[in-house]
Amino acid sequence: MTDDDRVFKALADPTRRGLLDRLFARDGQTLTELEAELEMTRFGVMKHLRVLEDAGLVIARKSGREKLHFLNAVPIRLIHDRWIDKYTERRVSALVELKTELEQGQ
Repeated sequence: MTDDDRVFKALADPTRRGLLDRLFARDGQTLTELEAELEMTRFGVMKHLRVLEDAGLVIARKSGREKLHFLNAVPIRLIHDRWIDKYTERRVSALVELKTELEQGQ
């Protein structure tokens, strides 16, 4: 499985996207904090965090007895640059050309 595949797999699940949103809102949360608003077992949340860690989207660090989870947005940016940006480039270029043509016609 490639890095892109791991990121797409991780982002495919709404629970994992929700965890990323929560880390985006407040980085450095513990498992207890992350599971507080989810209706699933602690083990279920741990499994989702493991998928996010395997994809490089979450980085966990020990701080004393606690394990803090941090968002790593770099893999999402790489997906954006590789897959999304190239498909929107042509449309944006076409709009710029249209704008230029319309402005020259006035």
